[in-house]
Amino acid sequence: MSRARKTSPADSGGTAAAPCTPAAGHTAAATNAEAQAPIAAAMRAYAADGALAMHTPGHKQGLGAHPLLRELITPQGLREEVSLMAELDDLHEPTGCIREAQALAAELYGADAAYFMINGTTGANHTMLLAALQPGDTVLLPRNAHRSLVGALVLTGARPVWLQPEVSTAWGIAQGVPLATIKQAVAAHPEARALVLVYPTYYGVTVDLAAIADYVHSHGMLLLVDEAHGPHLKFSDALPRQAIDCGADMAAQSTHKIVGAMTQASLLLVKGPRVDYERVRQAASLLQSTSPNQLLLASLDIARLQLWESGRERVGHAVQLATELRAAINAVPGLHALCPEELTTPGASGLDVTKITVSVRGLGISGAEAEHRLRYAHKIECELSDAYNVLFIISYADTEATCARLLAALKALAAGAQGTAEPFAVPEALPPVPAQALTPREAFFAPVRCVPLAQAVGEVAAEQVMFYPPGIPLLVPGDRIDAATLDYIRAMQALGLKVVGPADSSLQTLQVIAQP
Repeated sequence: MSRARKTSPADSGGTAAAPCTPAAGHTAAATNAEAQAPIAAAMRAYAADGALAMHTPGHKQGLGAHPLLRELITPQGLREEVSLMAELDDLHEPTGCIREAQALAAELYGADAAYFMINGTTGANHTMLLAALQPGDTVLLPRNAHRSLVGALVLTGARPVWLQPEVSTAWGIAQGVPLATIKQAVAAHPEARALVLVYPTYYGVTVDLAAIADYVHSHGMLLLVDEAHGPHLKFSDALPRQAIDCGADMAAQSTHKIVGAMTQASLLLVKGPRVDYERVRQAASLLQSTSPNQLLLASLDIARLQLWESGRERVGHAVQLATELRAAINAVPGLHALCPEELTTPGASGLDVTKITVSVRGLGISGAEAEHRLRYAHKIECELSDAYNVLFIISYADTEATCARLLAALKALAAGAQGTAEPFAVPEALPPVPAQALTPREAFFAPVRCVPLAQAVGEVAAEQVMFYPPGIPLLVPGDRIDAATLDYIRAMQALGLKVVGPADSSLQTLQVIAQP
């Protein structure tokens, strides 16, 4: 497991930062650097300097912008929508305002380095695995990993060992991976270089990540965390601890999903001596545009400033709103919102309470039907629906008024549900994870063909197949298709569950690897 020399954050364009506990507000005693947004300030200074723009982008600081674009982006925003000027720094080798902004983000989150990502947490996940793994390395991953992690396997050429997460049959959702399952996998694969986990899950469920971190580190492994839905955890003691504070070596966060950055803007946080920081910088540079959108970078910078100024106050208010809303929902006949005290298993021991999962099974309708009625009858758009549930996010932007409107809509939904039957039940036992014939990378580059579903046993999958619920892939590229998996797919299809992944959503055919 030897690797190149591990560089420090400073060597790789970052800066070492002492752990920081953000406060609800700050006084004049705060440092001037923390109270600024360095990237946004540099952009404004460049636009105000008055230099004639004989450079990209083509709209020339808004002079050629279509009226619709001018309405979409303010005139000031268009004047500042430039990049690659010396004073605006270089995302790939930052030495100025971007370096300063990343250092401030690392300090805020208690990391040793923070890397700004302008292609979402997909890009952060790709960077994380590409920096940590080499072709042929073994990596442990949960079977319900986001598809970006499967894409990262294609990029790295690593060999996955899939871990089955717990599944709640009551809620029909995938939860976390228990420590006992991880120990079994490590014992069977002592050569594994890293463990990747999703924390928290889309539904806000968490596990004892600190115990997992201690265990994998004691076996010389890295802990890499897809923390897309956890950029706010740092700012409330009522929420589960963030991954970096639990001992994760790297954590990818969607700053745009829960806190105040623009869509597509994310952070990759790194901490500790096990990571090669220069390798992280190189991987991020390889995967990101050489012409980064300066507005996205500035939004990350400003989101960090907002969290520094009032993160604890804002997130704390969201927690309070969500707690009160959850209690009110659970007083509505036919509805039930998932509560932290219901999570007492090794794969589900904590909950981000700002994620409100509402079961509508008691109304005799499906989650998909509830989503449709809420959207078109009550003008409420949920985050997602599945067979049993609808999910709502309460963020720092919500107010008593928005929560009251949501509650009123749910009460109206319950009053007029007129469901006809209890929704179908998901089979309790998932089939075993199929044998792996090829790595995802090998499968990606192999020729494919279509076969009828009934004739797919023994073939090697060339595409992913999953159903919601519980959102766990039954097949991923490289899996050897077996009879048990095919039977389960047929059963899920017969129940009418939503299928995700295959080119033929009717599942009359599957794409498989063409045999040589």
